[in-house]
Amino acid sequence: MKIYDFDTPINRKNTQCIKWDQSFESTADTQYPLWVADMDFACCDAIVEALKKRVEQQIYGYNTGFDAQYRQVVCDWFARRFDWKINPSDIFYAGGVVPAIAYLIEILSVEGDGIVIQTPVYYPFRKKIEATKRKVVENPLQNENGYYTMNFEELDHLLGRDDVKGMILCSPHNPVGRVWKQEELSMVLKLIKKHRKWIISDEIHGDLIRHHHRQLPLAKLGADMCDQIITCTAPSKSFNLAGLQNSNILISNKEYQQRWKKYVLQRLSLSGPNSFALSATMAAYTQGEEWLNQLNAYLDTTIVEVTSYLKKQLPKAIVSPCEGTYLLWVDVRGYCKDQERLEKAMLQAGLILDEGYLFGTAGSGFERINVACPRAFLMEAMERFVAVVKSLDIDSNKRNRYDYGVC
Repeated sequence: MKIYDFDTPINRKNTQCIKWDQSFESTADTQYPLWVADMDFACCDAIVEALKKRVEQQIYGYNTGFDAQYRQVVCDWFARRFDWKINPSDIFYAGGVVPAIAYLIEILSVEGDGIVIQTPVYYPFRKKIEATKRKVVENPLQNENGYYTMNFEELDHLLGRDDVKGMILCSPHNPVGRVWKQEELSMVLKLIKKHRKWIISDEIHGDLIRHHHRQLPLAKLGADMCDQIITCTAPSKSFNLAGLQNSNILISNKEYQQRWKKYVLQRLSLSGPNSFALSATMAAYTQGEEWLNQLNAYLDTTIVEVTSYLKKQLPKAIVSPCEGTYLLWVDVRGYCKDQERLEKAMLQAGLILDEGYLFGTAGSGFERINVACPRAFLMEAMERFVAVVKSLDIDSNKRNRYDYGVC
């Protein structure tokens, strides 16, 4: 068995890489881009070889898209990883989960309708609801010392409103890191069924689950009500393929399928992925499983080490338990409650993070940290992170040896 290398740095600068090449207001000598959710690890060999083979064909004409072979590969992946049987005809193409959510909002609701989201949550949910002139209806998660749970009593009330047509579930949850338990998902399904609403389940991080936790696809658990569930999946997070723009959207409801075809295929003329995305996805799902297993083991160790380090160095900070994804959610309000000051300090120190307020008002004073990078580089960044947070300490007038001019 090959042992994969996740420790060797790969230079991504000047490669049109948004994570490393986007301009930020930072003059720090070294920058640590730990924001957007892609990984600084090389793709598994099978994907690289599949892409090389495609390039060597020398002709890049029209392809067959989501043909029978491709669909079977996707079905086999979910059957193997999640014991979840998918109908091949239920798989639809989108260039990404975010555009898919926008399309689904368009076909499942009309302007002015309300859609429930559970904040703090991945900010494109709010943006797409607002961009399509629908109403954001918040069902805030309950934060108990960094551990988040759903407020089912309020969710029941919100789904009972006539103006609310459905909800978007983030599973696993970005940014708080929860992998929802079976009883939690069962309660969501019970309320969806009770109020006859639809639910979009964003499961893009579903392959990235921490040790001792288990991802349960919502549509598998709610097989008897699959007409109300749309699942958004993609190989992009699992195998670092976001730039190839391919996702598999699972729609069982025949009426919803027809609406998708009319809007996405006919109106927008978005019929299928590019040839490179097909090759990469099929290679990932047929030959990439061992690479993914080793990646998850590497991330498990990284998250344990970083969490332990932050808890020791920043006792007033709260690191939410990361059950899934490769994103840490850190509450630093015990040191600084001024979100603008916090963001400025991080940038001046060269720490490019996703600021918590982006995920909703409940995220103000938090930082989302992408830990999917070589561990040595990450620990350098965490040393700097600790120094910056300590320099902002509202309970101390002392300045440590890392003075970034923010006190």
